[in-house]
Amino acid sequence: MDVIDLRDFYSQRLGIVARQLINRGIRARWPEAAGQRVLGLGYPTPYLGLFREDSERCIAFMPAAQGVLKWPTGRPALASLIDEFSMPLPDAAVDRILLVHALEMSDDPERLLREVWRILAPSGRLIAVIPNRRGVWTRTDNTPFGHGRPYSRAQITQLLRQTWFTPASWGEALFLPPVGNSWFLRSAMAWERVGAALSLPFAGVHIVEATKQVYRAIPAGRERTRLIPSLEPVLVPSSTATRDKA
Repeated sequence: MDVIDLRDFYSQRLGIVARQLINRGIRARWPEAAGQRVLGLGYPTPYLGLFREDSERCIAFMPAAQGVLKWPTGRPALASLIDEFSMPLPDAAVDRILLVHALEMSDDPERLLREVWRILAPSGRLIAVIPNRRGVWTRTDNTPFGHGRPYSRAQITQLLRQTWFTPASWGEALFLPPVGNSWFLRSAMAWERVGAALSLPFAGVHIVEATKQVYRAIPAGRERTRLIPSLEPVLVPSSTATRDKA
């Protein structure tokens, strides 16, 4: 989706409620980020306000295919347009990375996560907000979560492990239907509590936290045993003994 479409969604009542509910899931895993270097990737600006004040630094990277908007408004810009597969940061440059509207929109999510692995510090942590393949929000295109490729929990686990991340915790959000009706929006917290308590599988998004594997497993190559037949010793007659016989 274009960055203008994303901005318009989060300015509507449904988008405002969705942001509040997803922020609850993010805050439950990262209650604070004091002294941390935080990077948001994709379209993370509706959620980076959680960390902008207490973190050491907080910046947003938006893919070139999507576009970029100035953020924050009224302050020096902290958002930049980048190539998602070649980010302008050195290795191990950030402590925490938040991915929103990133993996499902990427043409090559595996390559994207390998680049994320490169710039994340060895003790770094990652949170990805990813549309749920079984959720109702992915079945309509009037929200950003209905665009791109949704994932099941098994697919997310496989993707993370292929790119040297270990899933650490899971959560869900957006149990309410994606309807802009005021009654549904007023009862959003009730939907969230009931859905979480009953572990319903139809949440709109997965919220997964993962850690970086510093030491990757390397398959051990087994040396092939080569069998050599044993030989019986043979005495070689000396030259003197040969002359005596002659």
